Amino acid sequence: MSAEPGASTPQGGGALDAVRGGAARAANAVGMTLGLGRLNRLGGGKGDKGGESEGGRKSRRFPLLTRDTARPEGGGRAAGGDAPAPYRQWPLLAVCGGVLIGLLVTVLEFRAGTIIIGLSMLGGAVLRWALPSVGMLAVRSRFTDMVTYGVLGFVITLLAMMAQPKPWVTIPFLEAIVRFAVR
Repeated sequence: MSAEPGASTPQGGGALDAVRGGAARAANAVGMTLGLGRLNRLGGGKGDKGGESEGGRKSRRFPLLTRDTARPEGGGRAAGGDAPAPYRQWPLLAVCGGVLIGLLVTVLEFRAGTIIIGLSMLGGAVLRWALPSVGMLAVRSRFTDMVTYGVLGFVITLLAMMAQPKPWVTIPFLEAIVRFAVR
């Protein structure tokens, strides 16, 4: 009975063991070259104990290799954990509901529907600013979310009020830009 070529023998001299050992040595050599020390099984370097320093307290330094993404500030539940899922995400549902209503109204009356969509986005910016925890409405940092929702809401509302025929708002320099671009 002969062993397959490259298979591991009880003495540990097989080609597969050599390949596995070589890969581990190569990974540790890369880690040593980069100053990471020997890499452990989870991928962290020497001294990387999941954000803890040697004294047992949390370190403020970022780990050498990240394993997860951070939750955005204010990204916790908007209601307690014992509440059903729709109640925990009420800020997101309020904004999405407003946008959905706006889309349905747009079918009948374009200007009114797009104004509702823009005001829903502005409402999302206000919710992001006013509430400490907004659930899944928090996508990025608080500032970035407020600016994104606010600018989108303002632009959509402004464009809805400028829509033809019979615009409610007239901005002369925008008309000049459109006339120049259409020539």
